[in-house]
Amino acid sequence: MLRILLRVLVVLVGLILVMILAGPFLISGHPSAGLASPRAAATSESRFIEIPFAGTDGLAIHYVERAATTGPSATAFVLLHGFTFNAWTWQPVLESFAARGQVVAYDQVPYGLSDKPLRTAWAGPNPYSKEAAITQLIAVLDTLGIERAILVGNSSGGTLALEAALAYPERVAGLILVAPWVYATRPTLPEWVASLPQLRRLSLLIARKLGEGAPLLDLSYADPERISAERLEQFENHRRVAGWDLAWGELLTVSLSTPVTVSAQLAEVRVPVLMISGDQDQLVPIEDSRRVAAELPQARFVELADCGHAPQEECPEAFRAAVNAWLDAYAL
Repeated sequence: MLRILLRVLVVLVGLILVMILAGPFLISGHPSAGLASPRAAATSESRFIEIPFAGTDGLAIHYVERAATTGPSATAFVLLHGFTFNAWTWQPVLESFAARGQVVAYDQVPYGLSDKPLRTAWAGPNPYSKEAAITQLIAVLDTLGIERAILVGNSSGGTLALEAALAYPERVAGLILVAPWVYATRPTLPEWVASLPQLRRLSLLIARKLGEGAPLLDLSYADPERISAERLEQFENHRRVAGWDLAWGELLTVSLSTPVTVSAQLAEVRVPVLMISGDQDQLVPIEDSRRVAAELPQARFVELADCGHAPQEECPEAFRAAVNAWLDAYAL
């Protein structure tokens, strides 16, 4: 009887190992259906530029812009969206920024309607790395002829803004950070583990779950009932482009092995900073945003009532008031 039980146990353990090793391959690796070109999914406000990136034929970047409405201005604002979002997150505040200067909001690779390169499409640096995101940001500035800008970043876009200010201080005049993801607590895996075929398939599964619905958009509002049908359609515009899911999976694979380390360099940021946080933020605790503001040498912290993680969408009037008061105070 004992031998039989041991044999049964061995068989069960073997089956579990097989499921762990082979189960992820049941996740389809075929790309999602959709339009072949992001340009075919564009709106009348959409603009595209080609930026250089080593190891590729260039990357097509989708953006929206507003010219300064008060005449020529030396101030330019470049708006950086958060994880799974796109440039349309800034639509409610574009005109307010345009009253101060030129405004550009672009889709970071591979979100929205920007390029979605796969592993077969590049022969150099990974276009989804942290360093690549900084390089692409500076390439956008160069291509659009923006010498110096105030970077406005929400969530991971705020993290990118901080990284860019540290790497290229001469290109950044100031920072407006909206609940930046600085004190991240997500697990980080060794690169070789994150790149295992099984983990890559699991990353693809997670990418599809995040992109086929809007779970992070819901969590970014204090009251998800405030999300309009138009806003939901804008959030999901990547789904009109074929293969978006494979590209998002590539990004997640890189993210699993890339720790967020910018917190160690906050004291080195030498530009004025406005830190904005909604008091109902479910994704980045307001205490984390206060802590970031306290560690930055020139930061003002503003808390917005009854707002979640994306106050530029949910509470645009309060957001605009906070930004304008800060810009007036620093004469920016």
